[in-house]
Amino acid sequence: MTVNEEFFLAVKQLEKEKNIPAEKLYETIANALVTAKKHDFGGRDVVFCDIDPERGEINVYARKNVVSEVEDYYTDILPEDAQKYQPGALPGDIVTIPLEIKDFGRIVAQKVKHVIRQGLREVEQNRQSAEFQGKNQEIVSAVVQGIDAKTGNITIEINKTEAILPKAEQIPGETFRIGDTIKVFIFDVRSAEKGLRIRISRTHSGFVKRLLETEVPEIADGTVEIRAIAREAGSRTKVAVISNDENVDPVGACIGQRGSRIDNIRFILGGDEKIDVIPYSEDTAKFISAALAPAEILKVEQDENDEIVYHVTVPDNQLSLAIGNKGQNARLAAKLTNKKIDINPESGFYDPDKAAEALS
Repeated sequence: MTVNEEFFLAVKQLEKEKNIPAEKLYETIANALVTAKKHDFGGRDVVFCDIDPERGEINVYARKNVVSEVEDYYTDILPEDAQKYQPGALPGDIVTIPLEIKDFGRIVAQKVKHVIRQGLREVEQNRQSAEFQGKNQEIVSAVVQGIDAKTGNITIEINKTEAILPKAEQIPGETFRIGDTIKVFIFDVRSAEKGLRIRISRTHSGFVKRLLETEVPEIADGTVEIRAIAREAGSRTKVAVISNDENVDPVGACIGQRGSRIDNIRFILGGDEKIDVIPYSEDTAKFISAALAPAEILKVEQDENDEIVYHVTVPDNQLSLAIGNKGQNARLAAKLTNKKIDINPESGFYDPDKAAEALS
């Protein structure tokens, strides 16, 4: 097998292993050969490289101007010297001078290897960037490759690319083993000095949003819209939905028959997270009332001095339910509606100890 045959075979193997188009590899290698050899021509832009995989040829050459008097040794050549490359060459002509790759020498060969490695890294990064930019804000399957016992961070592989699922982006209480296949949400992709930076999560509200779009056909086709999501991963999520078809119940569509659709989503989230689906309303008071479910709401009034603050009145026996365990229900409702919610009992008697207990 000739050197050229080995070269083209290696490119095919690299194309298969790295999933990089051969054309990109040839372009990178050609640039590397040109960059390395330009050093012998004072850095002048006179060196070129043609790679022809069909013929199995690699040609590196320099082009020089035929002149009567040489002003630049690197770019000019006298007619008598040009004859061996192009018989009959005259001043004003351009001659092509073949360069032997095997004559490049050890130092040049090392430079070629360095430039090729650098170029391949850039090509690989560009390929990964294009691939993952298309997956940004999407759910993907990943395989657990390693678990850091100290930090709790997990190394995962997504289509031969490694990424880190930080402990903070994992649902509280969930555990993994090496080799597990898990679902993660890609919420940010950007290029960095040391390569592609892929940020993934299982706690992001976008994770639930994409799961709903996958599980609920009415959301996928636009009949039902998700207007807002508030989530405390592993514990509870509130989702506000609205229907564009008066004949379709948005809440019922999301929950599914006997809760089947929501149960499927909860299973992917670990099984313990409650998901409340509520109807969205342009009427802020009505929306806040729905967001505070399952508590019964008697009255919702906007504050006279602050348009973002709303005062909510509930039956005395519903106060703890409206506030929720450690204040979660009120906190999620405020986040969902993007309002500040002040909850008070119907009697007007506010027990600070009970309120502190509910909010703790």
